[in-house]
Parts: sequence; structure tokens; C-alpha cells
Amino acid sequence: MTRDPAAARTALLDAGAWFAELVEELRPHHWTRPGLGTWDVRALVGHTHRALVTLADYLAAPAGEPVCTGTGQYYALAAAAAEPGAVAARGVAAGQELGRHPGATVRASLERAREALARVPVDEDPVIRTVVGGTRLSAYLPTRTFELAVHGLDVAAACGLERRPPDAVLADAGHTAVEIAAERGHVPEVLLALTGRQALPPGFSVLP
Repeated sequence: MTRDPAAARTALLDAGAWFAELVEELRPHHWTRPGLGTWDVRALVGHTHRALVTLADYLAAPAGEPVCTGTGQYYALAAAAAEPGAVAARGVAAGQELGRHPGATVRASLERAREALARVPVDEDPVIRTVVGGTRLSAYLPTRTFELAVHGLDVAAACGLERRPPDAVLADAGHTAVEIAAERGHVPEVLLALTGRQALPPGFSVLP
């Protein structure tokens, strides 16, 4: 499934701006609330913030032949290589790295990602070095929007805030969810559930 490259970039930057605004709303009592799994809100925000950090870092690290050329494929490869304990520890560390002013830290990372993207012409699709190996930018970029949107909603829910990403961001993240489902052969179940024909099994997720 192809995307318009310019629209994908806009969705990412809009997702980043929305997430930065959300983080700026958080108050001292929010940060130690349960976030997701073993993470408190600080660790969850730190993990989500990495979506902006890694994009800027990876754009500065060109790779050779691509291992990954699809967004759904990226999640499958990442899941195969992930160690849950290491992922959890990175989130905790990333939360601490937000420092005393997390909102300012997220804003700075958003601007760094914006500047890094601006250096790549829209009609180019470089291969960048990611945790799964060489990955096309067109495959990687939507994963960052997805992370910001989904985990941003996680943060809002954990803090009791009624906030939702812009519609274009939600549409882009929904596109990614379908790509992940397609990679795993789950589109029929998702279609039947979304059209009210049958419920998804308890605990179902498109994520590997």
C-alpha cells in the first residue's frame, strides 16, 4: 500500500507537534502514574519520544541494500528481534533522559526531526540504518507516526486527559495498523470486526 510522501511527512510532524503539546500539559502528579505495562507515565513518554529521536538519528545513518521495504514488514522484523526486558529498560532510561523539562526536550527533538527530514528531498526514498537493518524511509516514517499517535493516546488515557491526535494523523496511523494486520494475515478478522459482523478474540492485537 503506497502513501503520498509529502502527506506522510506532514502526518509525522503533526503527530510530533500534538504529542509535544500533550507532554506540556502534564503536571508533576502525572509522571508517576501507571503508564503501560511496567512503565510509569515518565517511561511511557520517554519511549514515545524516541520516535522523534530515532528518526533524526537514522536519517543521519545511510545504509546499503534495504532489508525492510514495508511498514508492516518493519513491525514483524522488529518483533522478531526484540527482547521485552531490554525494551522495558530502554523506556525507563528514555524517561529519565527527558530531564526536568520534558516538554522542552520533546519540542527540541521534534525540531531536530523536522530539520533532518527537510534535508531529504520529498521525491527521494533513502535506505537508512534502523534496528532491523537497512530500511526505506517510506517504510520507517509511518512507524514513527503510529508510535506517536498510539502511545500519545496511551499517555492521555493514563493521565485522565481527553486528547486525540489530528484526524490526518489518526488516518495515517490507521493505515499503518492495516498494513501490520496485512503482514500477519489478519485483515479478514479486522474487516469483519470493523463492520460489526463479528467480535475480535479477547486480547487481539494487530501488533506481533
